[in-house]
Amino acid sequence: MFNTYRDTQFKLYNEAFKYYAKHPECLVEIERFVTNEICHFIDLHLPEIKRDYDEASYLHPFWKNYTPLDRGRSPVGDQYPWIEVGEQVFGNKLSRYFSANFGVKDSGLPSGSDDRCIISSERIKQILVKTDSVWVFIDIKSAGPRDNFEHAVMSPYQVSGTGDWKKKGDGITNKPIVAKGKLASHDFMCSLSPIYVLSDYTIAPLATFVIKPVYTMLREGEETVGQPLERIKVACVPNGILLTQNPNYLQSYPGLFFPGKDDKKKDLRKIRARVSFDVLKEIDAWRVVEIDV
Repeated sequence: MFNTYRDTQFKLYNEAFKYYAKHPECLVEIERFVTNEICHFIDLHLPEIKRDYDEASYLHPFWKNYTPLDRGRSPVGDQYPWIEVGEQVFGNKLSRYFSANFGVKDSGLPSGSDDRCIISSERIKQILVKTDSVWVFIDIKSAGPRDNFEHAVMSPYQVSGTGDWKKKGDGITNKPIVAKGKLASHDFMCSLSPIYVLSDYTIAPLATFVIKPVYTMLREGEETVGQPLERIKVACVPNGILLTQNPNYLQSYPGLFFPGKDDKKKDLRKIRARVSFDVLKEIDAWRVVEIDV
């Protein structure tokens, strides 16, 4: 199976790569289009999103004796890990929204974002020209008042890279990009392709997003008694062609990625990086949207 469609995939991939490297405005516009769709979805379903997100606090008696284990470094211990609340509330609703408004394929990949699907429509065709499809990757990263930073931590499997495919038998490879901070830097081994070609020869450029539900903490004395949704941030991370080829955002905005929270002794293929929301807004103001609840 691995090689059944390789000849045509190799040809179509390189044709599409050359086209979008020459016409990066198509990728920028599709990223803006999907950002607007995600924000429209949130606007339409905000009461339902708020209801279901806050239900986790009302359900406290059912999980108080089996709380999720703390994540991160040196947790204070007065807030509950809320990651899966956000994943559950947003992921299922987004899938239903996309299914109601686009053709959808839930094509499998061994790794990637929390929620991902290929969406297709004539509107997408008008933007991308060479295809009517885009593969949407969305990571949902809940944050509380102490970790509501203007960045998101991204794994290598959540960012697309240079997308080199020179020899048919080699498959896609990405050159490392540099996550550069004020005091340190490290290579970031982004692992996603900027474009995919399916077995039916659907061409699907990748569009990568972060949805960050931000909760507040209700307190009674020293005790946390609820973690209701307060605001929602949506961020769009540029496709690897935009990052590394044309217009080469990594060269123009070297602070876009900066070191993550992993020990340097960790396998380099697994080391994460942070993507700066402030720099994303410098690239395009629409790349970060904040919605009050």
